[in-house]
This record gives sequence, C-alpha cells and structure tokens, in this order.
Amino acid sequence: MPQPDLTLTPAGPALAPRYRDRRTAVPSHPVRTSRNSYLRLFGVPGARAFIVGNLIARLPMGMFGVSAVIMIAAAYDSYALAGGVTATGMAAGALTAPWIARLVDRYGQARIAVPATVYAVLGHLVLLLCVHEKAPVWALFATTALTATSPNTGGMSRARWAHLLKDDRDALHTANAFEQATDELCFMLGPVVAALLCSTLFPEAGTLVGAALFLTGVLIFAAQRSTEPPVSPRAATGSPLRVPGMAPLLAVFLATGAVFGSMEVVTVAYVDGPVAGPVLALQAAGSCAAGLLYGRARRTVRLRTCLAAMAVLMTVPLLAASTGSLLALAGGLLLAGMATAPTMVTGMGLVQRLTPASQLNEGMTLTVTALLGGIAAGSATGGWAADHAPFASFGFLVPAVAAAVALTLRAATEEGGRA
Repeated sequence: MPQPDLTLTPAGPALAPRYRDRRTAVPSHPVRTSRNSYLRLFGVPGARAFIVGNLIARLPMGMFGVSAVIMIAAAYDSYALAGGVTATGMAAGALTAPWIARLVDRYGQARIAVPATVYAVLGHLVLLLCVHEKAPVWALFATTALTATSPNTGGMSRARWAHLLKDDRDALHTANAFEQATDELCFMLGPVVAALLCSTLFPEAGTLVGAALFLTGVLIFAAQRSTEPPVSPRAATGSPLRVPGMAPLLAVFLATGAVFGSMEVVTVAYVDGPVAGPVLALQAAGSCAAGLLYGRARRTVRLRTCLAAMAVLMTVPLLAASTGSLLALAGGLLLAGMATAPTMVTGMGLVQRLTPASQLNEGMTLTVTALLGGIAAGSATGGWAADHAPFASFGFLVPAVAAAVALTLRAATEEGGRA
C-alpha cells in the first residue's frame, strides 16, 4: 500500500513534494502546499478523486428517506405506513452497519463496499417495484430490510483521512471538519432534491436517481485504491466496544442523536407548513458554517466544552419559539446549529484516537449507530411532546434536555485529556 512521506514546510506539516507508490515506484506529480488548511487537503495525492466519489455516494443518504415517504404515501395514501416502512429500514440498517464495517476493516473497502452497495441498491429497486405494483403491506416491510447492507460511506472516507494524515493531527482535524460539513450539506440538499424529483417527474424518481448516484459514487470511491487503508486480517476480533472509554462515549452520541431527532420533529410540528423545511435547514446551515470555521482552528477543545456550548445554544430555539415569531425561531435554529458540527468533529476525532487502526471503520460505524438510535428516540419523544404540548414552545424542551443529558454523561465519564 502506498504511504505518504511527511515533511515540514513553511505552512506546517505537509506531504512531501513527491509521493511514491511502492508497488510501482512511479513518482506522482508534486503536491502543492497552501496556507489554506482545506486547500492542503485537496493537495493530498488521490484525495480529490475519493472526495468526489464519496460526495456523490453520500448525497442519496439524504434522499432515500424522503423519496420513500413520498413514493409510498402516493401509492397507498398513508403517511403512517410510509413512516413505518422507512423507520424499519433505518432500524435494520443500524443493526447491520457495524457488521458491514467489520468486514470492511478485515477485507478492505473495495472488496466489501461494492457488493454491499449493489445489494442495497437492488433492495431499493425491489421496494420501488413493490410500491409501483401496490404489493401487500407486509412486502414493503420485508423488502425495505434488503437495503440494510448500505456501507457507511462517511466512515470509510474518514478512515482514509485517518490513514493518510495519521502523522499530522492538525490536518486530520481539518479533514474531520470537512467531512462533517459534507454530511450537513448532503442532508440539507438531499431531501430538497428528492422532493423536487418526486413532485416534478413521478413519485419513484427520487429513489431511482438516488440509487444511481449511490452506486456510481461508491464505484468511483472504491476505485481509488492508492488511498485505501491497509487491511488487517489478523486483527483482534473483539468489538471496539471493549476499548476503555468507548461505551461511555457512545452513550454521549446516543444523547446527541436525540437532540437532532427531537429538534427536527418539534420544529416541523411548530411551523406546520411548507416553510418548515427551509426553517429547519437553517440549523444545518449554521452547523456547516461553524464546522468549516472550526476546521481551520489550530487547536481543538474538549468534547465536554463543545457539549456545554450545545446545551446552552439549544435553549435559544426554546426562547425564540416562546415569542411566537417565526423569524426569531429561524435565527435561533441558526445559532443552535453552530454547536453541532464542532461537537461532532471533536467526538469523531476522539473515536479515531480510541479505536485501533485495524477496527476504525467499525468504531466509527458504531458511533453512527448510536446517533441513529438517539435520533429515533428523539423523534418519538419530540413527537409525543408536540402532541401533548401545554403551550406552543413546549416541544423545544426535549432537545434542550437531551443536550444537557449528553453534557452530564460526558462530564461524569471524562477521564481528562484533550478531545
């Protein structure tokens, strides 16, 4: 596997001017260094290609859920059924994701991600056919489980950065911030693209386009073998959950996921109209901007500090909603989102340092699983609060409380050291 040589440049630690592939001994083009930390990432040999492929593959992650809801609701005239089917698919994916990630760590990204993606795409297409033919309801629940083999594309991209930049902690911090901003961008644009396709073309269009993008992106990503982390077939077979500090950290991510899930539901319930999407997107926009700024910082802060900031900022939408002003709520969500990306970047960086390199994909996928579990729990709790609200802004108590719980869990288990 080709390895980059690091050297010290006036702009800081960077890749050496020439990058040699040990298998071919053919030097590549010189790497251009830059004082802009993000431009330096694009200067890493092979990085641009896998960034593009991963971006294409990650966009459908924000499309599939909305596309399925629109497609199923249009055919069966039931949003309850549509929500149940998509929730089943999410739950199945959360259960299988760590196992897929373990296979990726053991056998390599290309060998596992490509067939797993093909199988998941076939699952989406089978679900589409079942909906189009108005198959029995049980068939929808059964076929949506076939999509559960989708690999964690974001985790695989972060694993590549961890491999390429393992000797440059500042550059790895910037890469993690870039990946988080990419997540926010995809989950902002994905639902919009899906809704546009389904409404302007036909209800199944979002699923079809999403499946095509997903497969194309993974194929491009997997083809970049020079940046793929080496496999460790003889690595320890134990779960990263056994690593000291990992289980308490996953509990923090579980509570953090509840913040995201509940905020989405209570905001939609409070706004209750077509502007709910754009208003909610402001939170993601704030997170994306803050993440990019945080990525340029030379020093990170403790995860506990980030969680404390999130706990404080999550009270802003509650206060804004109590005024009854939609404009105030939009501004409150923008501010609240600014704590999200720094928290995720710092937390993911801590996961990378706790998890053995041979189990990095599995460790980060467990983190995503914890987040998904928290999102599901937060959505359910937020929905209950919205239905039983004694006053209009009552639902916004849920994300504020969830953020406080995440902070409390971290404060109770933190062993010290920079995160």
